[in-house]
Amino acid sequence: MVSAMTTSNDATITAQPARPAPLRYRRILKTWWPLAASWMLMGFEGPAISAVVARLAEPKVNLAAYGGLVFPLAVLIEGPVIMLLAASTALSRDWDSYVKLRRFMMWLGAALTVLHILTVATPLYYFIARDLIHAPPEVIQPGRIGLFIMIPWTWSIAYRRFNQGVLIRYGRSILVGFGTAVRFAADVTVLVVGYFVGSFSGIVIAASALTAGVMAEALYAHLSVQSTLRKRMSRTASGSLPLTTRALLEFYIPLSLTQVIFYLATPIGSAAMSRMPHALESLAAWPVVTGVNYLMRSFGGAYNEVVVALAEERRSLLKLRRFAIAVAALAFVALVLLTATPLAGLIFRRALGLAPPLPSMARTALWFLLPMPALAVAQSYFQGVILHSRRTRSITESVLIFLGVTTAFLVIAVVWGTVPGLYVTVGAFTTGEALRTGWLWLRSRRARIALRERDAAPDPA
Repeated sequence: MVSAMTTSNDATITAQPARPAPLRYRRILKTWWPLAASWMLMGFEGPAISAVVARLAEPKVNLAAYGGLVFPLAVLIEGPVIMLLAASTALSRDWDSYVKLRRFMMWLGAALTVLHILTVATPLYYFIARDLIHAPPEVIQPGRIGLFIMIPWTWSIAYRRFNQGVLIRYGRSILVGFGTAVRFAADVTVLVVGYFVGSFSGIVIAASALTAGVMAEALYAHLSVQSTLRKRMSRTASGSLPLTTRALLEFYIPLSLTQVIFYLATPIGSAAMSRMPHALESLAAWPVVTGVNYLMRSFGGAYNEVVVALAEERRSLLKLRRFAIAVAALAFVALVLLTATPLAGLIFRRALGLAPPLPSMARTALWFLLPMPALAVAQSYFQGVILHSRRTRSITESVLIFLGVTTAFLVIAVVWGTVPGLYVTVGAFTTGEALRTGWLWLRSRRARIALRERDAAPDPA
């Protein structure tokens, strides 16, 4: 009798659904490190370009054209596609959702490519470069040449970020890192060939490297995602509500506006530096400083998609927060070591080959950047929680605060007119990012409370 009861109870226990295992730090690390490596490798792209351009004819002019016109305008135009990575990670639940997102991505990429062509091929370019940004006259024509070369840039980024989101959602973030390695290899190939040929200007080589890199990465993302689409993506609708066009637009439009608003700060910064002391030197050092900033922010920039992908799991929030704190501390220490030791001077003078006074200006600017790596981690954590809740308006609000504070800071500095533009611009960006982070912390509170309550609830019987 006892034996029969035991057998019956065992059968009952066996039939119960397995309780969800709590999220492990190992899984967070496994998801995060390939993305962080990808961001870091992309961070080396800017310094590598600066190192080559600095060793060619008219380095200050070409660096200023690249950092003051080409890159700011290119990223401003591509702004609406940047959040395709987060959208694809969050919404590519099944084949139907994937197809709708892909169609949306293709239309968006095409529209922005047309906008890029209209910007560079019409008098609109001179209005922006000469009248709005007030760029030094010698950099306006090189800047236009660079933007012509970068016409495929936006569509390529849209395509690869969309497919990378699918890879991240289905646990294959390692392939995103491999894709960035492909991109960097293409960058280096163009830079090396251009340098040794010696007949191309620095801006032509810089723009060609950027364009070749993103096109190579887009092709790799296309090839890499095919296996996931065939083997792991469900052809039937998932248990949640189907993705409608209205739901997609309500989710994505605030994110798209967020990036456009955020990237407006870059040409505004160029315009401010063009109107302050040491304009040409500030614009020439700007891509070097922003390259270091991007490299240091790679620790945190990659964490947004990690939170989006893993926050839906039970008992995840506390571990995601603790992991974020550890990453923020690591990133901060890394930038302190770079700034406070002779390493920065060696890199700027010898590795990048910058001519005086650019190395000293760039190193001084790094002191204003010290909070940025930790702020990037905090932003990704809070923003990822908000994205998980599907209420993206507060992200747009945070970027509006960033843009307003940064612009006001720069306007006051231009009127004051006594401090080199590079230092003022870096300080303005850091201040704006700090206030943006504070707003994300405040507005993510409700979503974090909901996740904490979910994690505290007992597992289903």
